[in-house]
Amino acid sequence: MITIASKHYLKIQQHYPDYINALEVLGKTVKQAGPLDDKTSQLIQLAAAAAIRSEGAVHSHSKRAINAGAQVEEIYHCLILLTSTIGFPNVMAALTWASDVIDDN
Repeated sequence: MITIASKHYLKIQQHYPDYINALEVLGKTVKQAGPLDDKTSQLIQLAAAAAIRSEGAVHSHSKRAINAGAQVEEIYHCLILLTSTIGFPNVMAALTWASDVIDDN
């Protein structure tokens, strides 16, 4: 299992515990609101993170997807599927960020 929380996240959690708790409750609530399994949910969130060019969120959702049972090939496929939507340079950036997580394990 990959550790998900970054040092920055833990620092914010220490300073604003109610805020982080509310954020975590929201995440759990929306995941339980429908039929998608955790792996699928994490891959969707990974794609969204790539679309908004959020390196930290790509790292986080890559870790979460792996912890939910996604294979490396599924993570890469999730990202390359975005090529016609967000463009090749954005996909390459997201693949690099996902690789940061994958190569560390």
